[in-house]
Amino acid sequence: MRRILGFVLRKFIQTGSLRVTFSDGTVRTYRGRKPGLEAGLHLLTKQAERALIINSGLAFGEEYMAGSIVPDGCTLETLLTVLMENINGHGHVFEEIEDRLRYVTRAWKTLNSLKKSRSNVAHHYDLNGALYDLFLDKDRQYSCAYFAREDMTLEEAQVAKKRHIASKLNLDRPGLAVLDIGCGWGGMALTLAKDYGAKVLGITLSREQLEVARKRAKDEGLEDQVRFELIDYRNLHQQFDRIVSVGMFEHVGPPQFEAFFKQLKACLKPDGVALIHSIGRMDGPGTTNPWIQKYIFPGGYSPALSETLAAIERSGLWMTDCEVLRLHYARTLAEWRKRFDANRDKIQSLYDERFVRMFEFYLVGAELAFRVQGHMNFQLQLTRSIDAVPFTRDYMFERERESAKS
Repeated sequence: MRRILGFVLRKFIQTGSLRVTFSDGTVRTYRGRKPGLEAGLHLLTKQAERALIINSGLAFGEEYMAGSIVPDGCTLETLLTVLMENINGHGHVFEEIEDRLRYVTRAWKTLNSLKKSRSNVAHHYDLNGALYDLFLDKDRQYSCAYFAREDMTLEEAQVAKKRHIASKLNLDRPGLAVLDIGCGWGGMALTLAKDYGAKVLGITLSREQLEVARKRAKDEGLEDQVRFELIDYRNLHQQFDRIVSVGMFEHVGPPQFEAFFKQLKACLKPDGVALIHSIGRMDGPGTTNPWIQKYIFPGGYSPALSETLAAIERSGLWMTDCEVLRLHYARTLAEWRKRFDANRDKIQSLYDERFVRMFEFYLVGAELAFRVQGHMNFQLQLTRSIDAVPFTRDYMFERERESAKS
């Protein structure tokens, strides 16, 4: 088994080098033709060696969670950087077969029915709320921040993200009816009500988030302006002046893309404006890493713009603006990781060491997906009418600057 894995690694490592200590104590170094980082990996069990051959995309994370795989003489970030850089453009033969099988079955895995969507959301978002307080900002913005300046703190960048999105919604008068699809713990909805005078309906499938969001609205005296409900977007039958969705489209799944945008159109008034903020990929349609699919975001998928825009075209909506945010989420995740590491003992007391290793692996891997594997964020402004927004984009910058001053 060690010989087979060694053969795979010799073919796989094309950039940088990887020093591997096998379970029997044998040490081998695999060097690529291209210069790059050097990393070390210790495989503590024969099971870990077998797993990396058969189903590496899932097995590496599972064996790390179990403590059977550990970085050797380097950080987890360095180790994953070497591995993920070598996945780009090619993989070993078993990994390539696995990837093709994942693509064939991706529609089934992301066929998110009403019942399945509720279960998927609960898997991640109904965790102990204290966990998120230990690594997110105070507003619990669990999505890409917007670093308008190099010296911004995480809190400042999340405020800037909300301001950036609000400017694209063109909130030109108070009292606008706004729908927030996937409202999280309520931060965006409360901001739109408090700072822009909007009347907001926030919907979520997470009972934990719903409870927190309703309490926040009550505590801030905004119950007359903001309402939070446990509703799937497919079950809404009313229209709004504005619709915003931040970090929710990743949970829709390709089989539902067209239905999502048709429902968006149905819920948007003829002169309304919608803003979709989502993780995406720059290299075309793909698949979700099987470890992420199983342990972090079941049913989740980061879409390519090409497949997203195709669904929008079929819906009859206008795409009136598109912005791609490249490294903003990498920096956001780096900030979350710092806070997670600083509170590691507290998080372990909430769960256990295996959970901590799982979440650590997720945060590191996610950051590197944006740094070395072509992930990004996109913001799409959508309307039903060709003239629903001003003639030029100047209004966005003007409103954003005005809001920043207040």
